[in-house]
Amino acid sequence: MKGYWIPVLHSHLPFVKHPEYDYFLEEHWLFEAITETYIPLLIMMKKLEDENIDFRLTVSVTPPLAEMLSDEYLIEKYEKYLEKFEELTEKEIGRTKNDETFNRLAKFYNDRIKSIKDFFINFLDKQVLNGYRYFKDKGFIEIITCGTTHGFLPLLSPNEKAVETQIRLAVETHEKHFGEKPKGIWLPECAYYVGLDEILDKYGIEFFFLDSHGIVFGMPKPKYGVFAPVFTPSGVAAFGRDPESSKQVWSSKEGYPGDPYYRDFYRDIGFDLDFNYIKPYISPDGVRVYTGIKYYRITGNVDLGEKEPYIPEVAQERAKEHAKHFHWARDKQFEYLQNLMDRTPIVVSPYDAELFGHWWFEGPDFLYYLFKEIDKHKQFKAVTPVEYLKEYPENQLIQPSPSSWGDKGYYEVWLNSGNDWIYRHLHKMADDMKKLANDFKEEKDVLKIRTLNQMLRELLLAQSSDWAFLMTTQTAKEYATRRTKEHINNFLKLKEMLLNNEIDKVFLKWLEYKNGIFDNIDYRIFA
Repeated sequence: MKGYWIPVLHSHLPFVKHPEYDYFLEEHWLFEAITETYIPLLIMMKKLEDENIDFRLTVSVTPPLAEMLSDEYLIEKYEKYLEKFEELTEKEIGRTKNDETFNRLAKFYNDRIKSIKDFFINFLDKQVLNGYRYFKDKGFIEIITCGTTHGFLPLLSPNEKAVETQIRLAVETHEKHFGEKPKGIWLPECAYYVGLDEILDKYGIEFFFLDSHGIVFGMPKPKYGVFAPVFTPSGVAAFGRDPESSKQVWSSKEGYPGDPYYRDFYRDIGFDLDFNYIKPYISPDGVRVYTGIKYYRITGNVDLGEKEPYIPEVAQERAKEHAKHFHWARDKQFEYLQNLMDRTPIVVSPYDAELFGHWWFEGPDFLYYLFKEIDKHKQFKAVTPVEYLKEYPENQLIQPSPSSWGDKGYYEVWLNSGNDWIYRHLHKMADDMKKLANDFKEEKDVLKIRTLNQMLRELLLAQSSDWAFLMTTQTAKEYATRRTKEHINNFLKLKEMLLNNEIDKVFLKWLEYKNGIFDNIDYRIFA
């Protein structure tokens, strides 16, 4: 075997639930991700299994995502989303009946949504996590966890209990959903600081991932670079990202997703069609949004209006060719590394799961063809970190470097002049939580216990790194700012009620429903 390939898909969305509205735009982040990424990936895995193709994937399912995928209210809303999507594809078949090119595409989307709906209802039994459990039990995937609410751990570290709770509750939530403790973790934003591994070790985490420089700038210098794992001082294994295989898939300029024959993400009928026609399928306030029906291909560096129609068959051929190229490139990379190392080299390729299907429509097909290539040639093998560590239980001991996989590689995306105001609140709330958890450690009053549990939920939801990220990228800045302030306000209001012994039961019950993530939570873990 020339080498081992470790593909990692990081599946995450921030917790978004708004039962106060029939339609809420940000809830559609989840519905789009299920329809465009999670179910297509699971269908791809089932296809490989049915064809007796061996494959391995390491998949993180973050605690907020696991909780949302198990939330009855959100699943009911998702079913309505599927019905609307199917209805729109049928209307499109009628609207385009005199245009062969677009009529074929309308039928393509109609067939596609029907197969996704069928898989969701019949194979998954309306529970997306059932698919992950199925492939985990078959040995095809390793499911790992993440920070409880994807908190940016280095910036929460002034209060160690805040970091510890992000890890401990993540492990507990993972066990709740998957029946066993996770062996690995995707550190939120791959963000590492010295000493974090001690907390990971305390909660049974055996491995995590870092961007390349987190390993390469470690002390002492890693003998094998990122092509073998290293052990931290606490004995937890750290795997480093391979920049070459990442760029081939990540980069829209140099990578495969920018191919002119792939489907264009931005040109969508939600913006193209007559307002009155599309109105029932966009935001009720009239704001045009993506519907998921896109009839054009990337074409090249041209304006949206000059895009050419999408041809699914040609896109499939390109996905096949790119899978062959990726396979060839890894084969050559392993051949080169083999001559420099006294052990089988690894190449670790971590990606956001949403790249496959959502941003890069043909991404799941690319993976399907790639695993077929690997199975056909047997030059190298896809493995999980656990499988590699079983074969090579001894690894070099180093102190990894503080780092992240964000822009410029460190913490700037999550700490800058546009979002630095949030941390004084997060630190003060964590300090308050710790004090209250100690003060009320022996509390027996059920109402006070519920209040303290909800305070911890509000703190955790405020800690989500997504809000700071969205403030920096300006993509949903208003929503991210509002969510941060809302959780801070809820925490302070509950604290005041608790200390004055005047708890508003209606307000508390509403928060428990709206922000009722982690029903197994116990504030005493902060003591």
